[in-house]
Amino acid sequence: MTFATASDGARLWYLTRGDHGDAIVLIAGLAVSHAGWLGVIDRFAAGHRVVVFDHRGVGRSDDSFGVPWSTRDFAADVVAVLDAAGVDRAHVYGHSMGGRIAQWLAADAPERVGALALGGTTVGDRHGVIRPQEATDALASGNRDALLDFFFTPEWIPRNPDAAEAALPNARSREARRIHFGASAGHDGWSALPRIVSPTLVIHGRDDILCPPQNARILADHIAGARLRLIERARHGYYVEVPESSDDVLEHFERHRLGHSPTV
Repeated sequence: MTFATASDGARLWYLTRGDHGDAIVLIAGLAVSHAGWLGVIDRFAAGHRVVVFDHRGVGRSDDSFGVPWSTRDFAADVVAVLDAAGVDRAHVYGHSMGGRIAQWLAADAPERVGALALGGTTVGDRHGVIRPQEATDALASGNRDALLDFFFTPEWIPRNPDAAEAALPNARSREARRIHFGASAGHDGWSALPRIVSPTLVIHGRDDILCPPQNARILADHIAGARLRLIERARHGYYVEVPESSDDVLEHFERHRLGHSPTV
């Protein structure tokens, strides 16, 4: 097994797939392990070197956090993973809380980020559109049945139970789930958005209730040059239920190959 070491000594498990082409790092959502990406990783690895990892408190990574903890701290963990994997610069695709993390990564370490894809995410409640209370309650409680309905259309779930389950939060401990939830809920990336110089694609399920799609428009309107793509008849887990949506992200990355440094 391969581990990165964060600045505080925490071990972060990671996996690479593919051995040629531009590097891509996939950042999962709140308390979701790398397994959430397994349904689409082969699409990305066919022509790229792909890095996936387990957030601290999830999967094989250490269940260890500083106090306080934020999405910006999670972004520093991504840098540690890239360092350990020997990746100087990568395209970045973050989903949900992973998209919040990706905002800080692109703002704080622009030299490490090629093109950026922000999926099913928000700038934060202060400047974004807040989800309904029942969705927040389901996320905070970890209610699997309720979360499945927010992530996927009802007809898709019974046909794909393993893929659906892999995309749901699965923290190693109750405390880890609480910290993940707090970091995601406390995210405020408003000051980060003007500093993002990476070519950006904002992609979102049009029927997402867990993160209302109006948030995608806010991000696209406040990141210079960003493009917006809405996936029809898709909820929060659009990238799993509609795997061909990854082709939109791949096309975006192909249009912005890692041949030059961003303007910082």
